[in-house]
Amino acid sequence: MRSIAVRWFVPLLTASLVLGACQAGATPGPTVNPPSGTPPSTSPPTDVPGIAHPTGSADLLLRIESGGGFINPSALFGQLPTLSVFGDGRAVVAGPQIEVFRPPALPNFVSYRISEEGVQKLLENAQAVGLLGPDAHYDSIGIADAPTTTFTVVAGGQRHTISAYALSEGGPNDTQLTPEVRRARAALFAFEQRASDLRTWLGSAIVEPESPYRFEALRIFATPAQPDAQGGVAPGFADWPLTTPLAAFGAPLANLPETRCGVVSDGDLDTLRPALDKANQATFWRSGGATFQLTLRPLLPDESGCPSLP
Repeated sequence: MRSIAVRWFVPLLTASLVLGACQAGATPGPTVNPPSGTPPSTSPPTDVPGIAHPTGSADLLLRIESGGGFINPSALFGQLPTLSVFGDGRAVVAGPQIEVFRPPALPNFVSYRISEEGVQKLLENAQAVGLLGPDAHYDSIGIADAPTTTFTVVAGGQRHTISAYALSEGGPNDTQLTPEVRRARAALFAFEQRASDLRTWLGSAIVEPESPYRFEALRIFATPAQPDAQGGVAPGFADWPLTTPLAAFGAPLANLPETRCGVVSDGDLDTLRPALDKANQATFWRSGGATFQLTLRPLLPDESGCPSLP
């Protein structure tokens, strides 16, 4: 997972301009879909004044993630969202990443808690930039193989998904786009920049110190080891400590049958943690007379199982 560089704040545009952009129909304009409906939730919306939202510790409230573009599908295995905020105010974000030749096997993610006042500030700003409106997608022109940034907000009894292709690469002044779409994309970009540094943005509304994210389930992708791809550098080795061998772990991916995916939790995760803490991303894992390479993806509270990858 790449480290997140803090970028300076870009002033938000007014709500009226952005909401108008979400309704633009010119070409190329946004692709607008009906609202996604009421999301599954383990808790009712909060009764405090402001924008209603789920309050459970596993209820997603806000997520920003980037994906797609010119990238090998296997590179998506370990990606985590840029930001996830849950109903109880817990935020999970990327922490500092060690830039070494062989990074640690597990990415560094941290969590802290935001007060209800801070949650309302996030939701009010999300509403101002159109993230609580109809689902929509904003394209760009003349840029190939760029990622798509997706914003998901769960509030007011609905799940809202707004996405923008090449949000950073496109820039705010692309004259090939309609003025409405340019304004909408600029507002989304500004929101993303502010959300990339919640500690500066929310200040005293962050009410719990930052600590390592203690995940309760881990998604593991296992692929037969490829010694020839190591550039002549001898890999390190570790023994797979679980009873189920990696050759039978989880299930093969439909589009990449040589790769298996499974999830460990509870006692199996406790058994595996010490070995993971000593491993790096180039470690070869010995299991059942064969060697494998692993990609590790800690699961967030609202996630489970293995994904369907393109």
